[in-house]
Formats: sequence, C-alpha cells, structure tokens
Amino acid sequence: MKKIILCLSLFILANQLVLAQNSSEEQQIIELSNKKWEWMAAKDTAKLSDLFHDKSVFVHMGGAWGKEREVNIIAGGGIWYKKADIHEVSVEIIENTAILLSRITLLAEVGGNEVTNPFMVTEVYIKMDGDWKMGSLSFTKLNSPG
Repeated sequence: MKKIILCLSLFILANQLVLAQNSSEEQQIIELSNKKWEWMAAKDTAKLSDLFHDKSVFVHMGGAWGKEREVNIIAGGGIWYKKADIHEVSVEIIENTAILLSRITLLAEVGGNEVTNPFMVTEVYIKMDGDWKMGSLSFTKLNSPG
C-alpha cells in the first residue's frame, strides 16, 4: 500500500512539474483545446460556434472547409468526434497567435462508420479582445500510432 501511495504521489508531482513548465497562457490554450474535444464529442455546436472564428478553416482527410460547414457536419452527425486520446501536446505563442500541436488517436464516427486514426493535429488560436478564437484546425494522418 505504501508503494502505491508513493507511486501516486510521484505521478502527481511529475504532472505538476510538467504543468509548471508551461506558461499560464500556454496552459490556457491546452485547457481550451481539451474542452474543444469534449464539446466535439458532445456535439455542443453552440460552444464550438463561439470558439470558432467566423473565418476559421478546417482541414480533414476528405477536404477543407469553413466554420459553417464544420458546425453543420458536427450537428448533423457527418463526423462525430467520439474520443480523442491525446498522447503529446505542445504550444507555441507568437504575439496574439497560439499554435498547438497534438499527437492523438481519434475515435470517430464518419458517415455512420466507426473509425480510429492516429493524427497530428494543428490548432491555431488568435487572441481577440482578450478571448482566444480558433482560426484553424488541421488533421494530418500519421502512418503509425507511435
């Protein structure tokens, strides 16, 4: 039991050190990205519409389009982002622009078929009037999960 508590304590400490290495603004972007995956899984198009900039672009394996089509696809179930397992994440902030890269395994339902794919996802956020808006979301399929 002592070993389990010690291991758990070390795990929590390691996570806190990793989080401390990110600036508060970088951490804010990571948390916003995590919420976005939750909203996508829940098909919460109201929150997603608020997050997506009106001129945002989305790049998928099947093409590229803007905010209105992305929201409609999510609302209609054309793509249901069921679960994103995030393996790695990094954030770079350049003035009012944040670029988040994440390596994920995505469980989704596309056209009624459940699929799992490894992706490198690029998310671009722009800070406008104190709020972060998503300007771009791009999926690059990886040849292998690792």
